[in-house]
Amino acid sequence: MSRRSGILEFAVLGLLRESPMHGYELRKRLNTSLGVFRAFSYGTLYPCLKTLVTNGWLIEESSAGPAGAPAAPLSGRRAKIVYRLTAEGKEHFEDLLSQTGPDAYEDEHFAARFAFFGQTSRDVRMRVLEGRRSRLEERLEKMRLSFARTRERLDDYTLELQRHGMESVEREVRWLNELIESERAGRDQRRPDPEGAAQQDTSGETGGLPRNRDSTRPDPSDDTAT
Repeated sequence: MSRRSGILEFAVLGLLRESPMHGYELRKRLNTSLGVFRAFSYGTLYPCLKTLVTNGWLIEESSAGPAGAPAAPLSGRRAKIVYRLTAEGKEHFEDLLSQTGPDAYEDEHFAARFAFFGQTSRDVRMRVLEGRRSRLEERLEKMRLSFARTRERLDDYTLELQRHGMESVEREVRWLNELIESERAGRDQRRPDPEGAAQQDTSGETGGLPRNRDSTRPDPSDDTAT
């Protein structure tokens, strides 16, 4: 599985954990809610859905009939097929949520992971945020060294572009610092889970977004931070 297809599967499972949807609804949510998927097509989504169904993580239902009614093939009337998360799919998604390996710190994967922080335990959120911050601090140091070595040989526009890149990374590091501080302070501004009950952290503690966030905070899916 490629890294990008793995991110897409994670996002689809997360969205369907909130509620069943058909392909059009899923694509719309992926386009509008998760910036990392702004430019993907049905040709990418439907093979992913088919794989998840084959793995037993989703089931297909016909929106024209009762729940559990046989669905048309994936290649047929797609808008009439509703996808629902199975118990195995929910368990698999929760397992993915608990993973905090290096991939979780990369630009695209971090954006998808952050979108589902409301369903993620506090200790995992902290590890992902701290890992992302460490990764960006390493990137920023390399950018500064490169800028210092090449600034005498570059024209003003190229230099300005490099400054813009560094400033974008610096803004995200500051944003991450605020989030980490807020998590440590134990503030919780999360919404209830899709089943109506307040989502509980496995640690027994709560965390949340910093209060009074302003419009200068970077979007974690913003590719200017790459």
